[in-house]
Amino acid sequence: MERLHVLICAGTGCTSSHSQEIAKQLKEEVRLAGLEEEVKIVKTGCFGLCQKGPIMAVYPDHIFYSHVTVDDVHEIVQEHFLKGRPVKRLELTDIDEETKEAIFNIDEIKFYAKQKRIALRNCGVINPEDIYEYIAKDGYQGLGKALTEMTPQQVIDEIMKSGLRGRGGGGFPTGRKWQFARNSVSDEKYVICNADEGDPGAFMDRSVLEGDPHAVLEAMAIAGYAIGASHGYVYIRAEYPIAVERLKVAIKAAKELGLLGEHILGTDFNFDIEIRLGAGAFVCGEETALIASIEGKRGMPVPRPPFPAVKGVWGKPTIINNVETLANVAQIIYKGADWFASIGTEGSKGTKVFALGGKIKNTGLVEVPMGTTLREVIYEIGGGCPNHKNFKAVQTGGPSGGCLTEESLDEPIDFDNLVRLGSMMGSGGMIVLDEDSCMVDVARFYMDFIVDESCGKCAPCRVGTKRLLELLTKICNGEGTIETLDELEKLSYQIKETALCGLGQTAPNPVLSTLRLFRDEYLAHVVDKRCPAGVCKALLRYTIDPNKCKKCSLCAKQCPVGAISGTVGKTPFEIDPAKCIRCGACMSTCRFGAIVRQ
Repeated sequence: MERLHVLICAGTGCTSSHSQEIAKQLKEEVRLAGLEEEVKIVKTGCFGLCQKGPIMAVYPDHIFYSHVTVDDVHEIVQEHFLKGRPVKRLELTDIDEETKEAIFNIDEIKFYAKQKRIALRNCGVINPEDIYEYIAKDGYQGLGKALTEMTPQQVIDEIMKSGLRGRGGGGFPTGRKWQFARNSVSDEKYVICNADEGDPGAFMDRSVLEGDPHAVLEAMAIAGYAIGASHGYVYIRAEYPIAVERLKVAIKAAKELGLLGEHILGTDFNFDIEIRLGAGAFVCGEETALIASIEGKRGMPVPRPPFPAVKGVWGKPTIINNVETLANVAQIIYKGADWFASIGTEGSKGTKVFALGGKIKNTGLVEVPMGTTLREVIYEIGGGCPNHKNFKAVQTGGPSGGCLTEESLDEPIDFDNLVRLGSMMGSGGMIVLDEDSCMVDVARFYMDFIVDESCGKCAPCRVGTKRLLELLTKICNGEGTIETLDELEKLSYQIKETALCGLGQTAPNPVLSTLRLFRDEYLAHVVDKRCPAGVCKALLRYTIDPNKCKKCSLCAKQCPVGAISGTVGKTPFEIDPAKCIRCGACMSTCRFGAIVRQ
């Protein structure tokens, strides 16, 4: 038995920061120190705290090393593994607010203390490429229970009773969707895992597949048993190479152990899974567009009904659940619906995974019980805005969602409440914005994304969103008027009412949300020709305060276009607004606060 287990994050974030090289060097240092029998090195999925990567956790010491480099490995082995002295400079710490003492234990650090992990329970804990580690964590117990102790209808009833709702954005009851598919009569049915995660800043599904792929495979098999399907597809974007590779490894291992394929666990149930790669089209997150893509057609939505549960891939009944939804299923069957239903709120059971990003200290993945407040997520788990900046808003639901302000920070997070507040849960993206964020520019950013991702099938989305982007760009460039705002709002409602699919119908949400909550910023752009946050370059003006100018010429030397003139030591310097390109180099250079941005 090894004395120490060293877990190294091998998710996309840490891998991009050379965690694979760290693992290789650690293995070599452990060998040189003669500790091969005492130290077990495990490459895991994402720990969640991406901002601190590359990450290394040491058990049973509960030591969490952050920002580890290859050069740190020798010191960790020599000091910690050999002498029992943790390397303090690399340890992630928190401060206890009552005692003011440092907290080193991983489980007590604020980022993790308020989380409850179900979908992410094995991420950062097991080797995702070792099926036996998954089995040791109750893996495939849910499938075994379903196949040997429950009828297909009892499985659906249990999912229904649990209150599990789809985590992909719509929040539709999972059990009800399964029931529709079970009731549909057909010689063949299908289960699809939607891993076509496309929201800007969202990486929840990727991390689950990289850190715990068997949780999804087990759930798909359970779903197949429940509805009477024998085949499943994981539809995943090709831009997720690590997740794709681990899925392949997991499918192969499950087949070898008889957990996929024919006569699973010695029963008459047969179920197989294939991987289908998507080309990164955001619209393929919509069910009918996803189905078209799997069938080899261009990913474009079609009107519903019929819904996929009645007529889906290849014209057969099909259920489509996203990764996070499926990651809950096996635990619900194994532990029971009452266990899951005891977590969360009346209308939103269980937990929700959020990709916390933007102007926040602790960027990464968090999983909290439904009903947790925005304040707890942003300030207690996320650590608030960096550099002592003031919180301004949080964008939830990605391009389909909306903004929430400080007034909503104490509101509980659940499906229905976020809609009531003018936003939505979406797949779980949560982008924090601070005082330096321009809300008009934020709306323009999301609209630019939507225009690029529209499939172009219907005119309201194809033409309407492009027109919205043009209007927002005019406003950011100082060319907008009050009439522009009126047209922006009117067109937004028209698109919502006439677009074919969910992408177009929700595309105007960021515009309408920011117009409602930050109309004063829009008015500043169109009336005063000023960007209060100092983001929109066309509306910026740099001037030099003659009373503070030291006549040193540093600003003039840094100006790339020669827009600053003056005489060294004699006259204050001035900026020619006609030549200024508003790059801000002068303001960054001046050490006396003489340059003002207006």
